[in-house]
Amino acid sequence: MTPNWITTAIERSRSRRPVTWLTLVGVLLLPVVIGGILVAALYNPTERLDSLTAAVVNEDEPVTIDGQMVPLGRQLTAGLVEGSDDIDSNLTWTISNADDAAAGLADGTYAAVITIPENFSAAATSTQPGETPEKATIEVTTPPDSLIVDDAITAQVASVAASSMGTQLSEVYLENVFVGFTTLGDQLGTAADGATRLADGATQAADGAAQLPSGISQLADGNSQLAGGATQLADGAAQLSGGATSLQSGLTTIAGKTREAATGAQQLADGVNAGAAQLEQTGLVPSKLSDGAAASAGVAAKTKTAADDLLALANDCVKYSSDPTYCTSLITQATITKETAAGAQTAANGVSTGLTQFNTEATQEFVNQFRTIGTNVATLSGGLTQLAGGIDQSAAGAGSLASGATGIQTGANGLASGASQLADGASQAATGATSLADGVAQLADGTASLADGLHTASTSIPSYTDQEATDLATVVANPVETDGVGTSLFGASAIPLLATLALWFGGLGTFIALQAVSRRALTSRTPSALLALRAYAPAAGIGALQGLLVAGVVQVAASYSWGEWWVFAGVSVAAGIAFAAVNQALVAVFGGAGRWISALVGVLAVATGIVSTVPGVLSSIAGLLPTSAAYQGMVAALTSASGIGAAIAGLVIWTLVALAATMLAVARRRTTSARALLKATPVTA
Repeated sequence: MTPNWITTAIERSRSRRPVTWLTLVGVLLLPVVIGGILVAALYNPTERLDSLTAAVVNEDEPVTIDGQMVPLGRQLTAGLVEGSDDIDSNLTWTISNADDAAAGLADGTYAAVITIPENFSAAATSTQPGETPEKATIEVTTPPDSLIVDDAITAQVASVAASSMGTQLSEVYLENVFVGFTTLGDQLGTAADGATRLADGATQAADGAAQLPSGISQLADGNSQLAGGATQLADGAAQLSGGATSLQSGLTTIAGKTREAATGAQQLADGVNAGAAQLEQTGLVPSKLSDGAAASAGVAAKTKTAADDLLALANDCVKYSSDPTYCTSLITQATITKETAAGAQTAANGVSTGLTQFNTEATQEFVNQFRTIGTNVATLSGGLTQLAGGIDQSAAGAGSLASGATGIQTGANGLASGASQLADGASQAATGATSLADGVAQLADGTASLADGLHTASTSIPSYTDQEATDLATVVANPVETDGVGTSLFGASAIPLLATLALWFGGLGTFIALQAVSRRALTSRTPSALLALRAYAPAAGIGALQGLLVAGVVQVAASYSWGEWWVFAGVSVAAGIAFAAVNQALVAVFGGAGRWISALVGVLAVATGIVSTVPGVLSSIAGLLPTSAAYQGMVAALTSASGIGAAIAGLVIWTLVALAATMLAVARRRTTSARALLKATPVTA
């Protein structure tokens, strides 16, 4: 049996029936039921995503890159179905087609449909060279009657999946770019080394080309000397021809006067023998002339060798010069020089060979003839007829010698003319060689500058290993990430908000069931303050128990640490006590309208506790209400936020203000009019 003193001390609202324990238990459990339902339904909904069914329609057409098929639509579908390792729950996915997805969206089978278009792979890989870059998109469709958070959940899942795939594609692209940097740097380094070697070769070529004009000038000087020697040879041959003619005339005279010269025959024989001996030693041709002809042949050979080198260098001109006209002119000059040198060598060899043969044969012939003359003269007594015949033969030989000397003169003149022309060509070649040396020097300078630039470019381009390129691509593809962001859609403030609402409506429910102001206030002799406290005391006890029970429900759902929970439970108990006082005051002061105001306060707490973008006026009003103090205190208890002391102080102030207002309302109820006394109906609240 319920003790009468407990139930009779508490008055039922709007009824004289006594309050039973069932009424008290119902009032006590009201916030527990409200809080339990709200927490069970709304706390951390991402853990129950598998109850949300969505369809994925893959219309993507795979593409082929470097002979390998790339089905990115299939990969995205697999990623959606598989889910994330960071989240324990995932949507229940159904791989469907367009017609089935539309039907399922219409009849409520699917909460969302993700459509991957047919150009998804093509657009996602459009960063390949030669293609126009295009963003790959996916379409998220939800039914018009979807619940509030369903759209946000499906959009977030699809966005995360698309972002993850985009990050993977970016990583692959950037990794190839970074590896390409390394390859480009290596290739530039190789090119720089080649340019350096080219510059060294060009420098050596420039040095050689710089020496070429001097050599060709020496060749021109040698050819000039050859021309002078050939002129001297022509003069000597002319003198030899004149002497031979004179000899022929003298021999004829000698032949006519042989008989007259019998007495001097022995002297003539001695002179002839002596002249033969001297001629055998000296020869007919002077040694200077023979040596000059041999030197001319050697100079001509060197000239031909130099011309061959010049022609080879001219043929390589196109490798180092960008002026084809200059290279063509250089090749022409080199060819002319080569041909001229060849002709000069042939002429010089012919002259040297002719002089040698002439000197050998003619000298020996004259020696033999002179010795014959000497013998004949010595044996003049043996026969003047034979001597006359020998002298006639000598005269004929002298005529031949005159003719030969004339031929030597003609050849020497030709040699002098050719040598002069060779000297002129060599002078022109020297001028061209000077230009060539300048051009090759410029080529060496330009190639050296190119090598320096390539080395600078090679060292300026970053180089990465494969692992470094992979790590850098991972960071660059997703350079910013968040830390400390939870997966709950409602955040850390969900539990405090739900607990505050449960306790507030629990306080409202308490004074829906219980009387805020005693019906005996008018007739009782008890002071107004005591009457107010007597009505408040059971409500305060119920509020404290409500706070403790709501904290227990929260602990079962969220499993906070015991240190956090004890603070949260303390704030909840304080909030339950304060909310009981405020709801009592609202009903005591405003009557039935007070309950309407209390409901409005609860709605305002919900409206301002979900999102921070509410109008500033509503936020300002909500910040002054007791629900704000309770909410801030619970948030501070469960998080690192501060303000527990201020929240408790605010709840205490609201409790005291509410009790004062209730006492004033009780005092006002203790005065009445005569008309009111005539009414039989007691005052109700």
